Amino acid sequence: MSTSRRYPKEVRERAVRLVFDNEQDYPSQWAAISSIAGKTGMTPETLRKWAWPDPLKSVHRK
Repeated sequence: MSTSRRYPKEVRERAVRLVFDNEQDYPSQWAAISSIAGKTGMTPETLRKWAWPDPLKSVHRK
């Protein structure tokens, strides 16, 4: 069984901002996401979904 966590909006915004502000310090976007996710206590995949949402989702919802 997986556990689901809800993060406050402020935490999500701060984590995404950290990725974009520090991305140039890492060899790739994924490296930045992985590092910052570990420091903020979330999984890299969670942070990736926030930073780079699937563009097709908005297309299919219309």
